[in-house]
Amino acid sequence: MKVIVYTKYGPPEVLQLKEVEKPVPKENEILVKVKATTVSVADIRTRAFVVPPGFWLPARIALGFRKPKKEILGMELAGVVESVGKAVKLFKKGDHVFAASLAGFGAYAEYKCLPEEGPVTLLPSNISYEEAAAIPIGARAALFHLRKANIESGQKVLIYGASGSVGSYAVQIAKHLGANVTGVCSTANIELVKSIGADKVIDYTKEDFSNKGESYDVIFDTVGKSSFSTCMRSLKKDGTYINIAVVLPNVRMLWTKLTSSKKFILGQNSPETPEALEYLKELVETGQLKVVIDRYFQFEEIVEAHRYVEKGHKRGNVVLKFGTKQQT
Repeated sequence: MKVIVYTKYGPPEVLQLKEVEKPVPKENEILVKVKATTVSVADIRTRAFVVPPGFWLPARIALGFRKPKKEILGMELAGVVESVGKAVKLFKKGDHVFAASLAGFGAYAEYKCLPEEGPVTLLPSNISYEEAAAIPIGARAALFHLRKANIESGQKVLIYGASGSVGSYAVQIAKHLGANVTGVCSTANIELVKSIGADKVIDYTKEDFSNKGESYDVIFDTVGKSSFSTCMRSLKKDGTYINIAVVLPNVRMLWTKLTSSKKFILGQNSPETPEALEYLKELVETGQLKVVIDRYFQFEEIVEAHRYVEKGHKRGNVVLKFGTKQQT
């Protein structure tokens, strides 16, 4: 089968197309013929080994010191079940599925083995493989962190980075949970954020949201680019601050936590179970969640796709499609 590998950390050009043996599923695994995957920010950071300074050592231990331990990137996918292990009961050959592969990566491949009880479930009936492939990481992250904030109907929620993968899902999920949602994005993405349900949209290139005189029950920074002090000024005294780009609190966060009643939720991985995907599947099928896709690339265009995402301006998701590259 064809796979995309990287044997050293570096720029997009370290990614190479290669032929390897097709995997065989274990007793409790399914073998999926991958139809689509994505190029996520997590893929970019892993490939280039871009991590916060304090996490250099643990990241090297997890990912590999001199070279990557896992040579095939790709953290979400959609496809068709090709075969199943003899102990598998939840899926059968021919099932259309979508899944997160964050635990072991490996979605940049024509075939991928997945544990049947992992974060994998049947494809929503009303969307394509390409759309479904863009749900498992961004939407699960948005859902997981918003649930931890215990959002109640009528609360005011601000989503910073509302046009990105996590942000576009967070806007829609917060609305589904009954919140009044304000999205923060650039000028070019205002209409997009309005179209997915934001009650208000603030253009960060023209104004600081903290100067609007509004206070919020929840401020969710999905990209790690807002000012902490700005967020604290606009967060209600018992409000919740979410920042998925930070995994450990800094000194200012710790001090604020000690001296106020504000709550903090920092970046965590969603549980590796199918529950969140099944919930998101229902939202998609009932028209309450839409997938935002910026661009499609063919599998062979992986370098171009990584270059594009690395610029940091993608809207929603960037999808890799499997199949023959179109001739121009």
